[in-house]
Formats: sequence, structure tokens, C-alpha cells
Amino acid sequence: MAFGNGIGATITTDLDLYKERFLCFLIESKKEIPGATVIGKTQAEPTLILGNQTHDLNHLCEIWTDPLNEVYPETIDPLSTEAQTFSSNRSFQIKDSQSASSPSVIIPAFPGTNSEYDSAKAFTEAGANAHIEVFRNLTPQAVEESLKSLADKIAHSQILMIPGGFSAGDEPAGSGKFIATVLRSPRVADAIMDLLKNRDGLILGICNGFQALIKTGLVPYGEIRDPQPGAPTLTHNDIGRHIARYATTRISSTMSPWFAQTEVGALHNIPFSHGEGKFYASEEDIQKLAANGQIATQYTDLSGTPTMDPSFNPNGSIHAIEGITSPCGRVLGKMGHTERRGPNVALNIPGNLHQPLFKAGVQYVS
Repeated sequence: MAFGNGIGATITTDLDLYKERFLCFLIESKKEIPGATVIGKTQAEPTLILGNQTHDLNHLCEIWTDPLNEVYPETIDPLSTEAQTFSSNRSFQIKDSQSASSPSVIIPAFPGTNSEYDSAKAFTEAGANAHIEVFRNLTPQAVEESLKSLADKIAHSQILMIPGGFSAGDEPAGSGKFIATVLRSPRVADAIMDLLKNRDGLILGICNGFQALIKTGLVPYGEIRDPQPGAPTLTHNDIGRHIARYATTRISSTMSPWFAQTEVGALHNIPFSHGEGKFYASEEDIQKLAANGQIATQYTDLSGTPTMDPSFNPNGSIHAIEGITSPCGRVLGKMGHTERRGPNVALNIPGNLHQPLFKAGVQYVS
């Protein structure tokens, strides 16, 4: 707890802190808790004081993490270039759409996804009518029924949201494959393309959803197409394992309706949780995306500068790219869990925790 917050503590207790205590909890609270034993108090100074011993938190953290550096090195990929800062003020075009006073959002819950409730809550708070559609796959009949139901729900919604998680355990052979297979099925694919081409609808994919969107071609191409060798993709994090942390991202383009309520250069602190979040594309493709305004967001250091430093770019994404859009801007894929926020979430994290993504999307189709 002290390492994560950088908050020190003075421990004053006669308890044996090295003794196993099953089914016990360590709680930080401003108030007395009935039945609990106070073992100490937190402090701003980054030290851990145990009796007459004082330990520097940074030194303790180094001792804790150094043994794993050879296995999971947090170093910059030597093949990576420096991160370029992208900025685009291209505006999006509004077509004749079927607006609704309370837009409908369809959120399919696939086996293994885990962010459907947070996503539904975010859209509901933004003024939409969010529906979670459970995709059943225990039998061939259940799959067929789920495909038909999902296609019907998309046909009567203004927004399709693909939530994060680990669909089908990120197998076979990588993340997002299960969701991508569902999206490619003829009935669902037709409903998706009708939503985009004929009804001016929106699509959002976060984390696992981003992985599915990029595997189907919905980003960066804006249409479902067969995979091509060398196309932009998402792959394993540089550190070779799952990451779960906050990172700062910068708005690099406002071409998408999803970013209508923010501006280029705005910084947001967003939670991340993924094992395959490294965006990779050829330099030629990246420059084309940048010229089109399709590079939506980038990882930055504390000054707001995009960087390849793994302390700030958690997965090693090329040019620190965190999110991209389709050419029209109405399909957005991003790794950061913008939906995972609330009044009592991340109170110890500084900076701007609110990215006005969902409100902007809902207002666009209202």
C-alpha cells in the first residue's frame, strides 16, 4: 500500500507483523473501526517507521522489485523510435442521423469480459439507455440465438459498445479473437455496417473491445475486412506480462465525436489493465493515420509529452499511441478504461480523472 501511494507510515503495535493472519484485512481509515486493532498512522513523508527503525520507501521498493528485473525488465525496446507528438484539429462531420432523446446503447457481454457493468453505468449517467446483451455459447443453438439477438439489438441502437475484459481467456492465439469472430458473422456484420453507413451511429471499443475492433478492421479502416499481413495491430506488452496501473494520456485529435467535449493537448489520468496493449504499425501507416487525424490519444510523461519511457508508456506502444479511430471518427478504439471512474475511485491519484467520452458520444446521437 505504501509503495503504490508513496505515502509513508509509522507503525506502533505489539502485534507480530510477521505472523500469518488468515481472513484479516489491512484497512486505512480516518475513523475508528469497531473490533479493529490500530497498528499505526500514515504520513506524508515517504518513510516506513517500525519502532526505532526508519526505512526509505524508494529504497525498499528497489529491494522488492530488483530481483524481478531480469525476468520482467522495464526497459525501452531498442527497436522503438522516439515518440512523435501528434496534433490534429480536424472536425468531424454530422450526417442526417436518427436522433433520439434517450439514445440506446447495446453492450454485448461475451464469456470473459468484465467491464460491461461499468460501461453501462457510464452511459446511463450520460443520459443513454444502456442494455447489456449476454452472448451465450454453451450450445450451437445458443450461439445462433445470440447472434440473431445481438444483430437485432444493434439494429435498434445508436451506439455499439464493446467492453473490456479477457474474452474466451484471450484464446486462441491472442486477445479479442472470440469477439472478432462474432462481429464478422454475416448477420452481425451487416447490422454493424448499417449502423455506421446508413444511420450515423457510433462504436466504442475499450481494451478487449479495442483488440476486437482492430482485428476486424473497424479501426483503423471503418469497415469489417479480412486481416492483412502488416496491418496495424495490438500485441503483447513490452514487459511480457499483464499491467494494472494508471497512466496519463493526451488528446491528440478531436476529429472523433467521442472527443467533442475536450480539446487537443488535454491530459487525463486513466486506469489500464491488459496483457496485450502495445499498438504496433509500420511508420508509413502511422504517418497516414496521423495525417488523417486518426491517432486519437497518446501516453505521456507528467509534462504532457508523448514518450516511450515504460514508466509512463505501460505497454511500449509505438509513438506512444493509446487510441485510434476510423477515418470518419465515429469508431474509436482505446486501451484505457475511461469507464472505470466514480466519486470515490482513485482519490489518491492526482490530475484530471474525468475524460468526457460518454457524454460526448450520447450527445452526438441525441
